[in-house]
Amino acid sequence: MVRRVAVIGAGVGGLASIKCCLDEGLEPTCFERSEDIGGLWRYTDSMDCGRVSVYRSVITNTSKEMSCFSDFPCPEDFPSYLPHGLLLEYFRMYAQHFNLLRHIRFKTTAVSVRRCPDFATSGQWEVVTETDGIRESHVFDAVMVCTGHYQEPYLPLASFPGINTCFKGQYLHSKEYKDMETFRGKRVLVVGIGNTGGDLSVELSRVAAKVFLSARTSTWVFSRVSDHGFPLDMINTTRFNHFLDWLLPSALTRRIRFQKFNSWFNHANYGLASTKSSSFKVIINEELPFCLLSGTVVLKPNVKEFTENSAIFEDGTIEENIDVVLFATGYIFSFPFLEESVRSLIDNNHSLYKCVFPPQLERPTLAIIGLVQLTGSVMVGTEMQARWVTGVFAGWNKLPPTSRMIADVLKKKPPVKRNPSERENLKMSFISYTDEIASCAGVKPNMLRLLLTDPRLALAIFFGPCTPYQYRLVGRGKWSGARNAILTQWQRTLKPLRTRVVDDSSSGSSSWCWMCLLALPVVLTAGFLLSKNPRPGWSLQVGPQL
Repeated sequence: MVRRVAVIGAGVGGLASIKCCLDEGLEPTCFERSEDIGGLWRYTDSMDCGRVSVYRSVITNTSKEMSCFSDFPCPEDFPSYLPHGLLLEYFRMYAQHFNLLRHIRFKTTAVSVRRCPDFATSGQWEVVTETDGIRESHVFDAVMVCTGHYQEPYLPLASFPGINTCFKGQYLHSKEYKDMETFRGKRVLVVGIGNTGGDLSVELSRVAAKVFLSARTSTWVFSRVSDHGFPLDMINTTRFNHFLDWLLPSALTRRIRFQKFNSWFNHANYGLASTKSSSFKVIINEELPFCLLSGTVVLKPNVKEFTENSAIFEDGTIEENIDVVLFATGYIFSFPFLEESVRSLIDNNHSLYKCVFPPQLERPTLAIIGLVQLTGSVMVGTEMQARWVTGVFAGWNKLPPTSRMIADVLKKKPPVKRNPSERENLKMSFISYTDEIASCAGVKPNMLRLLLTDPRLALAIFFGPCTPYQYRLVGRGKWSGARNAILTQWQRTLKPLRTRVVDDSSSGSSSWCWMCLLALPVVLTAGFLLSKNPRPGWSLQVGPQL
């Protein structure tokens, strides 16, 4: 019987894990190496202890309604997209509301996590921690690793000949970037066109003499502001759209998707992407197209090599007098505190059962939380993982036999091994994965039953945004405020915009009622078909991530 649980890290995953442990009557102890909560979302000017943190200007890519904890909505006066300071404030409110801080030991580093000699029967772990130079050993019944996947910068210098032998300028990883002032008046080359590369290129264009952005893959650019000014993820991430993706032929959905991508601007004209692209990524950036249009950012292909002060690109073009090369090439994860025999079982999240449990362990008492790539908010997926895991620890949820878990892992493993810089390209569908874990935890909403008992709520769930409150309607951890949170999510989205009220007498309430009535057969059909033939979990990235 699991009782004492070690939680490593007090970021999003750590806070959710502590709370879920308490919900299940477990005794969590969280070890956080820094002096505060928040993980990478706690911005600091300094590079303290090598800790990864966001840059000063960062704003979330997923909206507050799609990213909040499932039983604790963001304050209605918070904007839809949160600067890091407001997000950290929300974390503090969550920790205070559920009294989580008393379970956290700050400035305490997990030095080693090893299986006890009798692990095969007890499932226990020996955890060695260090505080102010003093080491202490503990024994826990289970361990939840919540350090995420933004741990070690991925800096592929070997792929760029001359960068560390010939190039006389400065080069650095985006981990070291805090603000734009140190780049004023310089010619900067940004390598990598993920969300970070796009953000930094736009920001640097305001002060740098020139910014070049090197991309090697097709990239589609989305705005956070979607149809009628609503947040992108609240419009796109719906069960109705998910059903259409499942129902329609893949060639047709791909064509529709590309048309949607190009509805804002023609990406081929900007050199970003073509509809003939076999692989692609999606980034969120409202300003990048204008920067390209105005010439403050110049898009370039992949770098072939560097000379003393220039960059030679694969198309043969050369850019001279480069002062700084900024690598926005992502991160790799590592768990140096885990014993080698266990660490070798976690080469990536594709070797974990449901991206959480190492299936080869004799006892399921080690869980990796937050090591998942989703097309929506990782924060929501992380909380769902924690709910499922603590249910397993408490004995409410059961795992299948080892052979079945390994077979499931092999079935879902990507066909091609990708390097760390390419792992953003292949993500899991947010709704598919979250529903899958919710089913394991017994908290997935039943659409057919809801349609019969509460049709208004069922229609809001099916056609509206797939907000996390949906997973608090049934099962363990059911929250009495979930229904109201779903039905009022649009009001909370619009509330911070009501700082100047204008007269708008138009009303679409009657047309909405008719649409809901006509939609009833669709909901019934979708609920039945999806219950019989669930959609596979892997998909290309089509949406933002927090």
